Amino acid sequence: MTGGGPGAPRVLVTGWPSFLHGEATAGDVLAMEAVRRALTCAGVECDLAWSPVFRPGGLDLDGADPRDYSDVVFVCGPAHGEQVRGLHRRYARCRRVAVGVSVIDPGDPAVTGFDAVLARDAPAAGPRQDLSALPPTGSVPVVGVLLAPGQREYGERRRHGAVEDELTRWLASRSCARLPLDTRLDPRDWRLCTTAAELESVLRRLDLVVTTRLHGLVLALKNGVPALAVDPVGGGAKVAAQARAWGWPAIVTVPLDAGPPLLDRAELDRWWDWALSADAAGRASAEPPSGALIGELLDVLGAR
Repeated sequence: MTGGGPGAPRVLVTGWPSFLHGEATAGDVLAMEAVRRALTCAGVECDLAWSPVFRPGGLDLDGADPRDYSDVVFVCGPAHGEQVRGLHRRYARCRRVAVGVSVIDPGDPAVTGFDAVLARDAPAAGPRQDLSALPPTGSVPVVGVLLAPGQREYGERRRHGAVEDELTRWLASRSCARLPLDTRLDPRDWRLCTTAAELESVLRRLDLVVTTRLHGLVLALKNGVPALAVDPVGGGAKVAAQARAWGWPAIVTVPLDAGPPLLDRAELDRWWDWALSADAAGRASAEPPSGALIGELLDVLGAR
């Protein structure tokens, strides 16, 4: 089957990420991309339909005219439910094929509405490998994010909520794998680390830490990981002071009298680029802790 001439097939690739009220998982998206890649390599013209929530401005099902397509391919996830049945109604004139789906009930109209079903798992059929394993992906930086709570002790100088909002909106625009972390330890909550060693073991595997917490900065540098630190207290406080103590340059402070926006995105961009550079990695790994306060304590106690 090849495209290009009159009457050549044109395929609309769909899946659960195509539905307005669907769900876009990494596996679903990768499987759809695998089908697109295979069709394109075979010379078949195709489009991918995305939910306007997931990919604003992209082609969505409302904009994908059934008259423009010879075939509709539904990829991944369960072949089940009203949204899949609605796909059959909208694209009734097209040949409809499901591939890489889970068939729960072979008699479900969502399943029987397809002209062909190439399932990854179905009753009385052997399983086949999921399509998400096929398309290659590139690597992006893995970034741990450690954010401070309100810290009421700073009174009217607190800017934590507004700083967190601006910082996380900026961070969402960066191409990276974001890993929310917390310095709190609690053996009762599986989402938190139980020991400091557990947290530091995670930190050592990161490319970068973005933090508004003093210990987010310190533990990153202790483990040789560059940090982009933002002090959420107007005029700067303990985070900025700790950056000075370590001689660490990637610190952003909020002027005491600053109005929104509190953070300069261009400044964040500059420090982001630097923090992901070889220079920052080398500097972080060469920052030994001094332990000066321990020495002073021993002097006070007459222990040395």
